[in-house]
Amino acid sequence: MPDHLFDITGRLALVTGSSRGLGYAMALGLAGRGACVILHGRDDARVTAAAQEMSTATGADIAHVSFDVADAQATRTALAQLIDRHGVPDILVNNAGLQRRGAIHKIAPDDWDAVIATNLSSVFHVSRELVSGMIARGSGKIVNTGSAHSALARATSAPYSASKAGVAMLTRGMAADLARHGIQVNCLSPGFFQTDITAALWQDPDFDSWLRERTPSARWGQPDDLVGTLIYLCSDASNFVCGQNLFVDGGLTSVV
Repeated sequence: MPDHLFDITGRLALVTGSSRGLGYAMALGLAGRGACVILHGRDDARVTAAAQEMSTATGADIAHVSFDVADAQATRTALAQLIDRHGVPDILVNNAGLQRRGAIHKIAPDDWDAVIATNLSSVFHVSRELVSGMIARGSGKIVNTGSAHSALARATSAPYSASKAGVAMLTRGMAADLARHGIQVNCLSPGFFQTDITAALWQDPDFDSWLRERTPSARWGQPDDLVGTLIYLCSDASNFVCGQNLFVDGGLTSVV
């Protein structure tokens, strides 16, 4: 097997929604394999602190940028400045997202709009600003963060499920447009992962027990469980993989 297949050394990677949680873990994994990482968050103080923390952990110079991915104009302006400063990323991980829970007949329209704008429309807005440069270069890797909710729904999560199913199909459409230009677009879909954001779930004994019984691997995902698949999708090893939705969920979506 050629040594270069999984080598991402020196590649410029922008990971949206990476000031904490799974986004931070994925960015850290990329940095650990030699990528030049740009962290992103909406809260400038938080993403600055995250960049400093990652720089200390890796010994690398970690750049960062702050803007609201749900704001198309702010995204356009921030990414134009990013390109001027750093160049066009080789790797884009569209990870920014949020969850607003509520039964479909009770959830507020503003909450629906916020979930769709942040989880789905942002993938379009961020990607649109970067793909022209990738096309001109003739290469690029785009990984959109989906979810087990791309295929499965739960009560009170209809907006989130709709947004993540949309991400999976947007991934296919992007692949159809971009693969001929040397750009591979794929979706990485986590199951239930144990992070600070999901603490209310894994600290609930009933939910914890249900999930462990429901999942063939009988455990929660840990942030590092995503890194290997992400590196594969960002490396030359996946040069003929386009429009796929890879579930990293311990088998959750494979069984009933």
